[in-house]
Amino acid sequence: MKATWRNRYGGPAVLQVKELPKPTPKAGELLIRVHASTVNRTDCGVLTGLPYVFRLFTGPIKPRHASTGTDFAGVVESVGAAVTRYKPGERVLGFYDVGIGSHAEYVAVPESCPMVSLPEGIDFVVAAAAAEGAHYALNFINKVPLGSGKRVLVNGATGAIGSAAVQFLVHAGVEVTAVCPTAQVERVRALGPALVVDYQKSDFTQLPGGYDFVFDAVGKSTFGRCRRLLVPKGIYLSSELGPGWQNPFLALLGFVAPGKRVVFPLPVNIQGSLEQIRAHLLDGSFKPMLDRTYPLDQAAEAFRYVLTGQKIGNVVLVCS
Repeated sequence: MKATWRNRYGGPAVLQVKELPKPTPKAGELLIRVHASTVNRTDCGVLTGLPYVFRLFTGPIKPRHASTGTDFAGVVESVGAAVTRYKPGERVLGFYDVGIGSHAEYVAVPESCPMVSLPEGIDFVVAAAAAEGAHYALNFINKVPLGSGKRVLVNGATGAIGSAAVQFLVHAGVEVTAVCPTAQVERVRALGPALVVDYQKSDFTQLPGGYDFVFDAVGKSTFGRCRRLLVPKGIYLSSELGPGWQNPFLALLGFVAPGKRVVFPLPVNIQGSLEQIRAHLLDGSFKPMLDRTYPLDQAAEAFRYVLTGQKIGNVVLVCS
């Protein structure tokens, strides 16, 4: 089978596509024929080992998985002994944020891997694009009270996380202001926000304010810059640590300091996220934003593009 391969951390230059033995599922494992998998921000951390905190989970010196890949949409090819939840021929969507080697034609994963069955009618490329960014979006916005009457600003509305967050917030009845570049204004407007702000024409931090929450889905702003936008007890959320890794520390300070504060939740419960994502896909309230697809042979080129920071929504590898 074809699969990505590397023996050390580094940029796209360390990544090759090789012919490797097709895995045989062990007891408690499933063999998945991978049809599509994204190249996402999490994958870039798994590839490069940066920031170094990634290596606590992916291997301190060298990667535990020779192949890259954190998500998959595909079909169960076969199952090992004692597997009870899935059967051969079943369409599935899975994601595991520390890497599972899914940039391959086949991958063997334990039955405990976060995964959901995928109904017919949902395209594999669309399904793969619905996992990583949407998981992080859900795990940030579900840490704050939402609903009718709330106002939220989303910075980075064209990213995989931000575009998913906008749709989930709109579905929840929240009044959303979405921030994006000029070229994507109409595409973001189609997601349903009340207001779209072109950051290339105006500084969103100078808006009148009155927001219950500011969600910086690209981590390119700061609590200090966005503070004036918040109501007296408003919350700033960011998907990144911050320029000086300050967001976790500011979040701790928020437990003792009243008023405007930072919330920096850990994105846990991937299984729960996938179940919610499947429901949103089925009822049409979420359609992941797609940028482009690459064949598996061009995995390194896909990483190079994603690492530019210019992708719009999701980049998908078509694996088989």
